[in-house]
Amino acid sequence: MKILLAGLSALLLAAAAPAKIDALAWMAGSWVQEKEGRWTEEYWTVPRGGAMLGASRSGRADALREFEFLRIQPGKDGTLAYIAQPGGGAPVEFRLAQHDVTSATFENPAHDYPQRIRYARDGDVMTATISAIDGSKAMSWVYTRR
Repeated sequence: MKILLAGLSALLLAAAAPAKIDALAWMAGSWVQEKEGRWTEEYWTVPRGGAMLGASRSGRADALREFEFLRIQPGKDGTLAYIAQPGGGAPVEFRLAQHDVTSATFENPAHDYPQRIRYARDGDVMTATISAIDGSKAMSWVYTRR
């Protein structure tokens, strides 16, 4: 019985501990989606120094339409946060709400849109989905490793 309780205690402590940046290493790489003459690229560095840095850009043919600076790092309370700066503007923070070995969901219910950002990877395909907090108004990008 003591062994069972010790095991349960260890599981509960592990579940309560904030995720470390290395848990999101599966996002690292160069990713691209090309569809109907439009392209979107997203780049993520490997975890180092407690953070991952990223960038995204989208366009049509040779014209850049949008760009975004990104980073994932621990927030003040130690919970990982996805910090986006669309167009290089003011940072918007989304806290890590859940994750497993190939997916991560970040949320900020106070933000207008998106309120949820989810990444999921399956081999050389990574899908990024933004939505409202209830999952409505979803938009997805299906990237392949470049």
